[in-house]
Amino acid sequence: MNVPPPSHAPGNHYIVIVLDSCRYDSFVAAQPKTMSSLGTVEARWSYASWTAPSHYNLLSGLLPHTNPKHVFAYDYYKKDFLKYSERLGIEGIGFRSLVPQLYFPSFLQERLHYRTHAMVSMPVLNPRTILNHGFDSYRLMERHNDMRAMLPELRFAEDRPSYYLLNVGETHYPFALPDEPPDEWPRIAGVHGVFKHLDDQVVGGKLVKGGEKFFNPAKLKLLRQRQIEAVKHLDRVVEELFDLVPRNTYITITSDHGELFGESGFFGHGPIMHRKVFEVPFVEGKLR
Repeated sequence: MNVPPPSHAPGNHYIVIVLDSCRYDSFVAAQPKTMSSLGTVEARWSYASWTAPSHYNLLSGLLPHTNPKHVFAYDYYKKDFLKYSERLGIEGIGFRSLVPQLYFPSFLQERLHYRTHAMVSMPVLNPRTILNHGFDSYRLMERHNDMRAMLPELRFAEDRPSYYLLNVGETHYPFALPDEPPDEWPRIAGVHGVFKHLDDQVVGGKLVKGGEKFFNPAKLKLLRQRQIEAVKHLDRVVEELFDLVPRNTYITITSDHGELFGESGFFGHGPIMHRKVFEVPFVEGKLR
């Protein structure tokens, strides 16, 4: 039975910003003043090493986790889900609240009468995927590397709170800012060919492992610096976002996974077991 929404629904607006492929140490090296103002920047761990499964975990309510010892996984999950009472400003939310769907947007939509929206940058999250579920609107952006284009699309109704998932692509290979012409993007043999039509919904992997010609240390160092510069750019965009959203907005900023820049002979992410693929930044707080 559907319960009609209250005329003035309680709760905070809630925004989750996912800096795609951004590893923790790149975030810290960028020293993002605006994003860090939300709270303590933590190193956390993604549940998955590439975009699609990681976002499924995010949408099931499982944000990147800490790494506590001597605890049962179920007890950790219960404690982690209780944090949603603070994020949403609604008492009594816990693990049982999301059962049986264990799918956060549907829970917000059906139980708490939120308006739910997603704007994504990566083609593997396009609206034809199973992740397009439980949302009032779900949009693949025209360009994969332009978070600022999302800002005019943000809407916050007065009669009920809103939830936004923003998947941001500037921190994803080729780590290009929106004003940088594509012919000036860096090119990595075996990788760039997959993504040269990134904004035309080409979907593919990006793990390349191989010889010395590919693993040019200077080029890999440059790529990591480009990711750091992308975080600096996004910090300015997030400052604009802070100016736009209502004060009763809680914001979580994290990443879906990290990235490798030559460590242990790997570049990128995906079918790689390496701590830098799973270590991600995490910071959150309420705007006041």
